[in-house]
Amino acid sequence: MFHTKNGVLNMFSKIKVGQGFDVHQLIDGDGVILGGIKIDHDKSLKGHSDADVVLHALVDAILGAIGKGDIGQHFSPKDDRWKNADSSLFVTESVKWMEDAGYTLQNADITVICEAPKIGVHRDAMQTKIARLLKIDVSDVNIKATTTETLGFTGRGEGIASQAVVCVTK
Repeated sequence: MFHTKNGVLNMFSKIKVGQGFDVHQLIDGDGVILGGIKIDHDKSLKGHSDADVVLHALVDAILGAIGKGDIGQHFSPKDDRWKNADSSLFVTESVKWMEDAGYTLQNADITVICEAPKIGVHRDAMQTKIARLLKIDVSDVNIKATTTETLGFTGRGEGIASQAVVCVTK
């Protein structure tokens, strides 16, 4: 069922899809933040903000769906305001822009690409956190994980990547 402001989806409703991708390098550390959740790990993600690749990909997907550019345009790594920032702020602001433009988010489908840490044990917490940020039901947030079978930078444990797709209606 589609969620709309007035509860009705009709032939005049506009449906748009946005997709996002992000990657950050892994460095020595004490954990990673993925989907707004701190996960114990012997590495951390390197970035200007908290380097949450899941939320960064999600922000790009939302911005893409509403035609508002990309994360770097709004939350530039050259801007000290975003130094060590919690990426939840980026999601909250993007959702506000989406709502101001008259759109309602229907669902988010997110893929985390890494060899480690294992995502499955954190999936429920990530889905709950993201659903709260997006103001949608947890059943409308899907998180899945995959590896690259030890190939490429993610396979060698040099970084973590994430892809996100969202659907919005107006």
